[in-house]
Amino acid sequence: MNYHDHKACIDACLQCAALCNHCASSCLQEDDVDMMTRCIQLDMECAAICEAAARLMSLGSSKGSEICRICADICRQCAVECEQHDNQHCAECARACRACAEKCLAM
Repeated sequence: MNYHDHKACIDACLQCAALCNHCASSCLQEDDVDMMTRCIQLDMECAAICEAAARLMSLGSSKGSEICRICADICRQCAVECEQHDNQHCAECARACRACAEKCLAM
């Protein structure tokens, strides 16, 4: 497998990482940051695993499908958390996480 075989998943992972980073940063600007700590933590974890998954798929790693399963799990957890908050950045993040999880599970 190579980059072109995984392009849709790589793109979904990179978009998810960017939106998770944006969400974490935006959550830090909320009035009640303490209420957002779980969201921020999951955003950071999700961004990290999405970036790693995209990198390994780009390299044609034999571990691509394994990391994608982990990535999908963390993306789902992040989406569930973000869906509990009523703001635009969490809604965008949740959608990106769900889309990424779907692509990763299709690997």
